[in-house]
Amino acid sequence: MTPVEHLGESSPYEARDAAGFVESLQRLKERSRLTYRELEEKAARNGDVLARSTLADTLRRTSLPRPDVLAAFVRACGEGERVADWLNARERIADGVGAGSSESVDAADSEPSEATEPAGASGLGPESPGGGEEAHGSRPRRVTGRTALLLAALVVPLSAWAAWALLGDGGDEQRPPAAGVGAGPSPADGWVTIRPARTPDLCLTDGRVRDRTYPSAVAVQLPCDLVTVPRTFLEPAGERLYRIQWHHPQEGKGCLTVMGAGPAKGLLEPRQDCARATLFRLESTGGDGSAGFRLRPADGSRCIGIVGDDTADGAEAAEERCADGADQRFLVRKD
Repeated sequence: MTPVEHLGESSPYEARDAAGFVESLQRLKERSRLTYRELEEKAARNGDVLARSTLADTLRRTSLPRPDVLAAFVRACGEGERVADWLNARERIADGVGAGSSESVDAADSEPSEATEPAGASGLGPESPGGGEEAHGSRPRRVTGRTALLLAALVVPLSAWAAWALLGDGGDEQRPPAAGVGAGPSPADGWVTIRPARTPDLCLTDGRVRDRTYPSAVAVQLPCDLVTVPRTFLEPAGERLYRIQWHHPQEGKGCLTVMGAGPAKGLLEPRQDCARATLFRLESTGGDGSAGFRLRPADGSRCIGIVGDDTADGAEAAEERCADGADQRFLVRKD
């Protein structure tokens, strides 16, 4: 069942194809009474990147927008609590787009050279969204089909993922990557599972430290077939950089952050403020990526591994000195 009851006149579920979906977005912009510039500025305050030229081009096309653009736009329109609905509706339409269909999914990463206001998209009169330089750079994105949904911050507080701390640098000297590490393919993004390469039946998910000395949720390894929530979303954030998002139906969204101080120092905790969460560099450990990836916090010189090189259920993931150990290799699989 689709949750249409509370969505009002701009319900994404009313659309039956990509063109209709874009028309719904145009109505959403009209209801917001915000100009392209105002939407761009509001998105920036939300921690998103939403260039005016990109938005204007999106609203004049008849193809589905990229998930990251869609999520940023819906939030900027003041509909943050409905981002999941819009993304789900987009996925439903994308599921029906076949190879022979005239509909398409907009996966273009380049900015258009010029853009104009779509007819009927706003009652505020003509506006040139391309005037002047864009206030924010565009993050490189790689859209990988209908599962590449950029789910966004739900406004439900993360009551069980509390007591965020500021992350810090591990302080170790830079260690060069092992031979064969760093080159090679990028991981799949979107909805994924992240699994220790040597124990591929286990997934990184939320749990508690085994000695129960820290009350908040942290990343641990547990059997994948027992893990239903939170779901993991790998969000591209730059050149081989990613945010690791957790999405929980009650707790909302949290982005994994390497804790820099306190009893959880070095552990990975979901943090509600994704703009300040850890960016991870995913380095291929060789070959076609099937051997796994190394997760390296972008602001430091350490790597993510499993505490004590442990293979047991419930073992914590933590920042540690980079090494060639199997516990620092992770498989990233589409979910």
